[in-house]
Amino acid sequence: MGGELDKRGVERAYAAWAPIYDFVFGKVFATGRNAAIVAAERVCGPGGGRILEVGVGTGISLPDYSPVNHIVGCDLSEPMLRKAQERVRTLGLLHVDGLSVMDAERMALPDQSFDVVVAQFVITTVPHPEQTLDEFARVLKPGGEIILVNHIGAESGPRRLFELCFSPIARRLGWRPEFSFTRLSDWVARRGDMRVVERRSLPPMGNFALIRFARLAAGQKAA
Repeated sequence: MGGELDKRGVERAYAAWAPIYDFVFGKVFATGRNAAIVAAERVCGPGGGRILEVGVGTGISLPDYSPVNHIVGCDLSEPMLRKAQERVRTLGLLHVDGLSVMDAERMALPDQSFDVVVAQFVITTVPHPEQTLDEFARVLKPGGEIILVNHIGAESGPRRLFELCFSPIARRLGWRPEFSFTRLSDWVARRGDMRVVERRSLPPMGNFALIRFARLAAGQKAA
């Protein structure tokens, strides 16, 4: 699979983004953040549950989770995470159980310990997306969900051509715009214990998508 990212390059890119991330991307990504939170809390139900947010960044989404849930956040970028920790202290977010610097491909978290794994604008920024998804599945309880919000590359047409041309520049900024849904569906098919339960375009203009994967319970078969 060509066009992988360099982990140190991603760290450098997001260290540079940290001071201005909320200002630049706060409103742009708001619809996706809200959609991910609504989907995660629907899985957990009114009594709440344990939610892992991978790539929590500056913690911009943390205040929007219901306090009945228990949130754990991790991020590769220490400068981004410092902003998240400051946000938790300033706002007194008692439902945030912990924030840690962590590699999404090798998370120091127990197996089957979360009801939901949320990754917003993450899967196209990690060097090895399939390995990262395997880690998400490892820490997810059977019956739980992985919820992604991300730009998904076009399969064909003018947008596909633009994404391929723009890709070398985008990699220097820390992401790959040409990432296709096929990589996600192939990962599901390879594992056999996951299924896609939703793929939905988000406004404005459908540039981002909400994608939900459910981990099958023991003995359950994919549809």
